[in-house]
Amino acid sequence: MNTPIKLNQLNLIEIENRMPVPSYSRTNQDIDIIHIGVGGFHRAHLAYYVHLLKKEGASTSICGIGLREGDRKIQEALINQDYLYTLIVKHPNGEIVPEVIGSIVDFELGVEDPEAVIERMAFSSTKIISLTITEGGYNFDPATGEFNFDNLEIQDEIRNPQEPKTIFGFLTAAMKLRRDRGLTALTILSCDNIEHNGDMTRKMLLSFAEVQDPELAKWIAKEVCFPNSMVDRITPITATSDIDMLEEDYHLKDTWPVTCEPFIQWVVEDKFSSGRPEFEKVGVQFVSDVAPYEKMKLRMLNAGHSVLGLLGILYGHPTINSCVEDELFASYLQTFLDKEAAPILGNIEGIDIVAYRKSLLDRFGNPNIKDSVNRICMESSAKLPKFLISTIHENLAVGGSIKLATLVIAAWCYSCDKKINQNGQPIDIIDTLSEQLHLAAKQTKSDPLAFIKQKTIFGDLYKSELFTNCYQEQIQKIYTDNTIIKHMKELLSNE
Repeated sequence: MNTPIKLNQLNLIEIENRMPVPSYSRTNQDIDIIHIGVGGFHRAHLAYYVHLLKKEGASTSICGIGLREGDRKIQEALINQDYLYTLIVKHPNGEIVPEVIGSIVDFELGVEDPEAVIERMAFSSTKIISLTITEGGYNFDPATGEFNFDNLEIQDEIRNPQEPKTIFGFLTAAMKLRRDRGLTALTILSCDNIEHNGDMTRKMLLSFAEVQDPELAKWIAKEVCFPNSMVDRITPITATSDIDMLEEDYHLKDTWPVTCEPFIQWVVEDKFSSGRPEFEKVGVQFVSDVAPYEKMKLRMLNAGHSVLGLLGILYGHPTINSCVEDELFASYLQTFLDKEAAPILGNIEGIDIVAYRKSLLDRFGNPNIKDSVNRICMESSAKLPKFLISTIHENLAVGGSIKLATLVIAAWCYSCDKKINQNGQPIDIIDTLSEQLHLAAKQTKSDPLAFIKQKTIFGDLYKSELFTNCYQEQIQKIYTDNTIIKHMKELLSNE
């Protein structure tokens, strides 16, 4: 048996015999993109697009940034591999296509050296600061959409501008340096699954900066662009089996590869402060208005994931593809998309909604992308207000169906309360608000509306009699039967 070879720049010549590797130079490159939040999705998406562009001869490169101690692990993994990693594309027919990606060429850790990170962001060569910091990283109140100044870290860095802790402290400090040095502004580009993500980033950053440095806030508002964007590529958490597969089948030692589906999409508002790479050459779509596309993706793909995840975790399905392989779950998702999600989207130029819905079922059912329901259910308190609860609000406003989405909310409540599935196995959904969710859900028997009275998540939804009647009926059935299947079937039989 061949000894696995370590992934690094020196070994690329040998690795090239096993899989595609970067043929472009990775030294003396322009680092014009600073990316904050180097997780699996970034490495399967923006970093992959930059990789494709570099293969076309572009010199653009990425410096990754981690702001938290938890980012040290990915920093060490990348440094030890000269910032190279393997992207493993898994096709529905079983084909596995690995490729070494080389678009990231540096990494800085904010918690270790905040001054170096601020300087890096403020370099004259930096044209774009991109973000994948998850919904919770934007520090907004889901009920009001306003900046959360109760955050203790925010309060601390407002008082201590040179000791940033959150994305807002770092960005504000970097923008101050650029302004004071007379440099041109840059673009701050959100790549997160938030509707109007660029507008949200701008609003939150200006809210922070106006308190910390009002004059700087005026400069940011005038000079810095925040394009909205829609991103899409299913990227499961890397499994040990993926690492083992590379070692056994390709004799390659990569401590942190990334797996993803073949589908990839990026729609971006063409609004940049200091130019941009020619991403259109590698399939990125630039438009004047991203809103219809991002709404479609959030309300169908992301909401669809949550529908399968929150119902599936209660039933006991381990992965999203196992949910789709279950005819009842596949039918439930299809009906939700057709009856509740699609009708409020309107016409979207260049998009066939029926074909898009079918593609989602095919993608979710990819047997090689074993995306765990646990991952999909993570941070549901931050996701659902944008993915699912907003759909309920809009359907209530126009007299549309809400029953299918409401059952998902009821299932979420039950899971947060009981923390076991219908087979008696433990459910552990990671969520920043997990304790709050559990305490609210526990009160359901004495107050059936306790869970949905969490205003930071549901807003004033509990004031809708139509919704509360539907919710109470469904929550009562789940708590009586301790099962989800019967009620999924009932709802489908009535459609």
